[in-house]
Parts: sequence; C-alpha cells; structure tokens
Amino acid sequence: MKNKKQKIKKADVVDRNTDKKWLYSEIVKDHFLNPRNVLTDEINYKFDAKGTSGNPICGDVMTVWLKIDPKTERIKECKWRTYGCASAIASTSMMSEVLTEKGGMTIDKALELTPQEIVKRLAGLPPLKFHCSILGLDALKQAINEFRSKRKK
Repeated sequence: MKNKKQKIKKADVVDRNTDKKWLYSEIVKDHFLNPRNVLTDEINYKFDAKGTSGNPICGDVMTVWLKIDPKTERIKECKWRTYGCASAIASTSMMSEVLTEKGGMTIDKALELTPQEIVKRLAGLPPLKFHCSILGLDALKQAINEFRSKRKK
C-alpha cells in the first residue's frame, strides 16, 4: 500500500508526439544546466585529436576534442560541444568528467567505456534517451582513432 504522504513526482518532460512522460535524475539536470568541459573557443584550442558523431534521426551532433599525454596515453583534457537535447548534453558532460578524473583515463581504457557506465553515473536516463549516451562515445572513438593514426605517421 502506498504511503499517502508519498510525493508523486511530476514529469520533467512530456513527449508531445507520443504523450510519454519521464523524469530526469538530479545528476542529469545538473549536467544539463551546468555542463562540464564545454569547448568555448575552438579556434585557439590546441588539441591532439577530434571526433564527431551524430544521429540523423534525432538531430543530435557531438564533437569531442582530446589532449592526450603522448608518453602515458592518458586523456588529460576532454572538451566537447553538443547540439542536442538535455540527455545528449548531460551524457557528453558526464563522459568528459569520467575520462579526465583521477589523472585521466588511458585511451585503451577509454575505448572500453560503455554507454551503461555513463548512464549509471547519471543515475539513469529515460529509455527513449539511452542513445544519447552512445553518441559521445562514438565521437570519442573517432578522436582516439585519429590520435593513433597521427602517431603512426
């Protein structure tokens, strides 16, 4: 039996096409309203690698810029810019934090990062928005591949 004093949370978003409703976690809201590591000046930013991915169906596009220590292959900086919804912005923001915390993740470890890990750190995403956690990782993989191909030359 439900407690009568239990608060019923109002949906954060109602899809106007399907009428589906969902709630965003406080972490998602925080990363959407206060995104971390956003690149504001691409022209003057010195980076080692760049990758872009997008979803033509929803229109989200993510670009990731990386600074990587060439000796340790640790990601020292992960800057990004996302054109998309709250879930896309929050997912990319969280990914940038995960990659750079504790001295930076190695690029090998970064390639093993999963969308589920990003979603877990965000305390969940609505099922219809899970794809947003994949797009940033796709851009990350492109950037790492670019870094590696430059090093081979």
